[in-house]
Amino acid sequence: MAKTQYYTATSIDGFIADQHHSLDWLFEVGDDHGDGDNPFGAFFADVGAFAMGATTYEWVLEHDALLEQPVKWAEYYGDTPAWVFTHRELPRIPGASLTFVQGDVRPVHEAMTAAAQGKNLWIVGGGELAGAFADAGLLDELILGVAPVTLGAGAPLLPRRITAAQLSLTSVQQRGPFAYLSYDLRNRTQHAQ
Repeated sequence: MAKTQYYTATSIDGFIADQHHSLDWLFEVGDDHGDGDNPFGAFFADVGAFAMGATTYEWVLEHDALLEQPVKWAEYYGDTPAWVFTHRELPRIPGASLTFVQGDVRPVHEAMTAAAQGKNLWIVGGGELAGAFADAGLLDELILGVAPVTLGAGAPLLPRRITAAQLSLTSVQQRGPFAYLSYDLRNRTQHAQ
């Protein structure tokens, strides 16, 4: 059964971006998992659609110079459709399958599910967007790559209270310097429509 997953990297102290909305701290850690393992590649192979917030989209757009080199988007994500939640006009990456949306996550989740054709949905970030999916009872799994760094401030991993009764630890793995923790939220009673 397809899942809606929030797969992200986080600092030990629970931030996904620094106070300047940057992910540069993550690239300082590196992605050498010591065994040739590419956890993102394996994860993304099962993704049929994904969503991100405007700040995440703008950071990726700038960091990877995607307006000048739109082929990079296709190299990363192929033709997998993406939804970008925003309240402002954002530039469109040429050739990318993008839908700009705002408001309630429920109808977007429905559209993503249809587009994914039985594959998983990935909530890229930020934490507030993942929280909106959790609030609606539409988030099934958290997959956290905990990096060996503290940031002290920044964008929180998930600015919500989700209690231990709502989370079930399903996996713990070490991959190079990262600790990967997976939590199931399927025991949530909402799954509101």
